[in-house]
Amino acid sequence: MLKVIGGLRTRTFRVLWMLEELGLSYTHEPVQPRTPEVLAADPGGKVPVLVTDDGTLWDSTAILTWLTDRHGRFSHTAGTIERARQDAMTGQILDEIEGPLWMSSRHSFILPEEHRMPAIKDSLRWEFARNLDRLAARLGDAEYLAGDTPTIPDFLLAHCVNWAAAAKFEVGEPRIVALADRMRARPAYERVVALARA
Repeated sequence: MLKVIGGLRTRTFRVLWMLEELGLSYTHEPVQPRTPEVLAADPGGKVPVLVTDDGTLWDSTAILTWLTDRHGRFSHTAGTIERARQDAMTGQILDEIEGPLWMSSRHSFILPEEHRMPAIKDSLRWEFARNLDRLAARLGDAEYLAGDTPTIPDFLLAHCVNWAAAAKFEVGEPRIVALADRMRARPAYERVVALARA
């Protein structure tokens, strides 16, 4: 049995979404980072944590990669050029889209107040918008980032678009908005949203 540790208003959402997409059974402990439950599973104290029969995993992207490789869905086969492109898109999203969002969160409520620099957020918003334009150029007229069907970077991007709305980062690029809308229309996404509302 798989156990997911982490609250739904974190990157844990991504892991639950993928588990729902794959139709896997799991239990969920919706706790915040650095709580005793998290520290007992992973001394790093971050969420999400996935406890499996084979061991414990952390980092949402590593968990998604393990799940999709293990079940042969939502990822290209390792060693193929398609997989290399998928991994490149994943890295671009983590560095250029999630990076500014994470830095903004750190300077909003994560870092101790005396270490926050709220003025940095204007620069981060500019960087985020520029990076979305570059990502949209790579997307072109395609429906998904790394092929004809959704793969890991599409899930990450849709989650980041949600995060951007909460952080008041504008997502004005129509191709990115359309991709995120396609992903959020998936039944598995709706099931996790329902969990968050419960």
